[in-house]
Amino acid sequence: MREIVFDTETTGLDPASGHRIVEIGCVEILNAIPTGQTFHFYLDPERDMPEEAFRVHGLSLEFLTGKPKFAEIAEQFLSFIADAVLVAHNAEFDLRFVNAELAVLGHPPLKSERIVDTLALARRRHPGAPNSLDALCQRYGIDTKRRTKHGALLDAEILAEVYAELNGGRQASLSLQSAAGNALRAAVRAERPAPLAPLIVAAEWAAHAAFIATLGNKAIWRRYLPESDEA
Repeated sequence: MREIVFDTETTGLDPASGHRIVEIGCVEILNAIPTGQTFHFYLDPERDMPEEAFRVHGLSLEFLTGKPKFAEIAEQFLSFIADAVLVAHNAEFDLRFVNAELAVLGHPPLKSERIVDTLALARRRHPGAPNSLDALCQRYGIDTKRRTKHGALLDAEILAEVYAELNGGRQASLSLQSAAGNALRAAVRAERPAPLAPLIVAAEWAAHAAFIATLGNKAIWRRYLPESDEA
């Protein structure tokens, strides 16, 4: 199943108060495994950068000025996510901001029904425990040394690892009960229509037989000698 893990950085906490997205990062996963396909942009918020927000993500107005505006990347974003399930941590926050940006451009909102909130998943799996992204990384042994500040793409990459663990770990995606697993097992069971020609030359067989002869008549390796050598 194709899913998109995503995260945003913003100028504040509430789009209704005029706050905007300044970074958006998406990671494509297929059956819980990252495919290597990502979508990432820093964005010009077309407004000031409050100090509180700057301390969180370190993105200054000077850095963001001249970067694309959301309107310039909206179609690329919608094309990238297509109809995939969207995964975010505390998803309501990110969804409100993305839908506010889309509304300005006349696009319909992303529906909450297609959203998976990993915070809600974590609270069900670990009730009463800390379930921030950092806390989950520590619980699952996920390396966060790169994460000195919040960053949308980096956080999405880390969240993809957390999401896999919340769903039972990466081995869950390799279940042989899946259609792909059943096809794989069928392929393994299928017999080759014609045996491959042996790659070992006669001299190598002779040397191997001479070595086996030194091990005695009960050596298990004698079972694997060609019939002509056992005679």
